[in-house]
Amino acid sequence: MAADRPVAGLAGLADERVDHRFKALPPDAEGLTVGALAAERRNLFTGGFTTPVLALSAESVAHNLTLLETYAQRHGLAFAPHGKTSMSPQLFARQLERGAWGITAAVPHQARVYRAYGIQRIFLANELVDAAALRWLAGELDADPGFRFVCYVDSVRGVELMDEALRAARASRPVDVVVELGAGEGARTGARTEADCSAVADAVAAAGSLRLVGVAGYEGEVPEASGERVRDWLRRLVALAVAFDAEGRFAALDAGEPVVISAGGSAWFDAVADVFAEIPQLSHPVLKLLRSGAYVSHDDGHYRDVTPFNRVPEEGALQPAFRLWAQVVSRPAPGQAFLNAGKRDAAYDLDLPQAQVVRSGRDGSVREATGIEVTKLSDQHAWVETEEGTGLEIGDWVGMGLSHPCTSFDKWQLIPLVKADGTVTDYIRTFF
Repeated sequence: MAADRPVAGLAGLADERVDHRFKALPPDAEGLTVGALAAERRNLFTGGFTTPVLALSAESVAHNLTLLETYAQRHGLAFAPHGKTSMSPQLFARQLERGAWGITAAVPHQARVYRAYGIQRIFLANELVDAAALRWLAGELDADPGFRFVCYVDSVRGVELMDEALRAARASRPVDVVVELGAGEGARTGARTEADCSAVADAVAAAGSLRLVGVAGYEGEVPEASGERVRDWLRRLVALAVAFDAEGRFAALDAGEPVVISAGGSAWFDAVADVFAEIPQLSHPVLKLLRSGAYVSHDDGHYRDVTPFNRVPEEGALQPAFRLWAQVVSRPAPGQAFLNAGKRDAAYDLDLPQAQVVRSGRDGSVREATGIEVTKLSDQHAWVETEEGTGLEIGDWVGMGLSHPCTSFDKWQLIPLVKADGTVTDYIRTFF
């Protein structure tokens, strides 16, 4: 079931003025609105953009949005993509248009951004114990009967803190929660055992400000993850939901209202699809909620290697959408070059940028970046080793693939959306 209301306020993003706040945009565009600049359809390479500049492929983003929509439909899954990846209301809107049930968040700030743009369904994949944030949430729920919010609970103490804060805020609507099952000893958050989960559910039942609506977790944290280990944990999650249902723990749900069973990062959603297909009939319908977020841009490193589509190629393939362009600013020695992009511009937490293509500073011709390797990043420089004969010159543009998506988006507030011929069709605003 897709979200039934569009994202609000996007027109306001187009009305924002272009100025010094936004890296790489043409200096002669100062004072134009973002919408007016987009309407000019400038070329990324000849339209006055300065380097370094991060580009997002229009064609690849469209392809990836369609692919996950059709995948979810094929497997009977709802999906709430994790918005922390892009923090972009424009991309949220496109995800919702392509079938998303809602958007997942991790922290209160992200949820506040979502609400500022009218997101009607938010799944917060964390236990929320911040009293100030809970006061804000109570106000949002009270003011908008159509707003749906679900979050994790994984401890009795967390439930107590939530209940205290919501009662103090005089919340009139209960907050919907799902018990988080931890992925194993040494994993991240989540109640470690089924008995722990039952204790948390008991605490929810005793708290008048909360309502238990399902179970959830994150299979990406399964220790020494393999297809077998991940599927075993997912079956535990399903079994927990079945046991809770048999024990009458979802009695607060209205007739026909679904039980939420949620998992699914970007590395194992094929296992989620397989195991969720085995969910037996419960006393309520089931919302099988996938939360993968990195798919929207994919990448040229970590997610390229771990994507489930490598295991199920017949289902399609995601396309990396990011390319960071930087210029050669120094050739101090044979075999060495420096680009004017570094840690402030490129993701580097999982993999270094990968040199892919070179655009000549002399004539604009493009060639493969054969024999060119990024070996290190400083704050504002990429260290590059070059083999003999690469012909890399000062002034050349080097296009680099990045990994991973979350730490690519968060370094840029306004990202050109670029067609294959270099035409910039839009600018993607982010809020980190």
